[in-house]
Amino acid sequence: MDISGEQHLDIRHDIFKKRIDAHSNVIEVKQDGIGAPKIEKPLQRDGGRLEHNEKYCGSCFGAETSDDDCCNSCEEVRDAYRKKGWALSNMDLIDQCKREGFIQKIKDQEGEGCNIHGSLEVNKVAGNFHFTLGKSFHQSNVHLHDLLALEKDIYNISHRINKLAFGNNFPGLVNPLDGVQWVPETPNGLYQYFIKVVPTKYTDIRGRTVQSNQYSVTEHFRGAESGRSPPPGVFFFYDISPIKVTLKEEHETFLHFMTHICAIIGGIFTFAGIIDSFIYHGQRAIKKTM
Repeated sequence: MDISGEQHLDIRHDIFKKRIDAHSNVIEVKQDGIGAPKIEKPLQRDGGRLEHNEKYCGSCFGAETSDDDCCNSCEEVRDAYRKKGWALSNMDLIDQCKREGFIQKIKDQEGEGCNIHGSLEVNKVAGNFHFTLGKSFHQSNVHLHDLLALEKDIYNISHRINKLAFGNNFPGLVNPLDGVQWVPETPNGLYQYFIKVVPTKYTDIRGRTVQSNQYSVTEHFRGAESGRSPPPGVFFFYDISPIKVTLKEEHETFLHFMTHICAIIGGIFTFAGIIDSFIYHGQRAIKKTM
């Protein structure tokens, strides 16, 4: 999301997600349908069961926008309810969700984490990208997250950032969030990173140029306040600096090199003079005492 109004929900292009257990081991994903209850005849929109040679048209359970609307999956029923602005709290009563084993899938994922890697293309304006629980959607120009399907009140948003970069790597680049890990003392809450991105042009000694970015960051955690808890997740708010930094590798000139040599030699003579002065005064003091 950015200040130009552009929004992308549930991004899948160039973003890869893996289920992991509490020890960060990748969990093998089962094929869809495994573990779901066997319901031979799905429920039709008119209340009857699907008969042979009939076309399936599932009920949207009151959330239809027209008489021709069909909801043939649990996700389609949930989308229909979201468009209406209704809460779908009891998934066990939805035929499509029972047939797909939706509730059991949620229970099977208890205690799991998620490994995410990939890349995003963003506009050069202030915005944010975030990782949150539940299904994201818009209702009356408000960005919302549906957590009802998770049927929980406590969420763990502990996380580790292996790498976060705004552009290509170049020698000397330091990304301050690489390797950062955070474990909350209390459940739920919203963890925020405020990032200032500085465009950077790097030119090596051979004249090759890399257009990239550096960034600085501050952090903030928002917990539950007055009984109200923000959506659990990790948010990255970024802003693009109007100033561009140019870095260039260059050979030192011979004159510059000689200046360094003279400075070093001068420093050696000065230090030697100080030591000699201490020794001389020390010897004089000894002679006087004798």
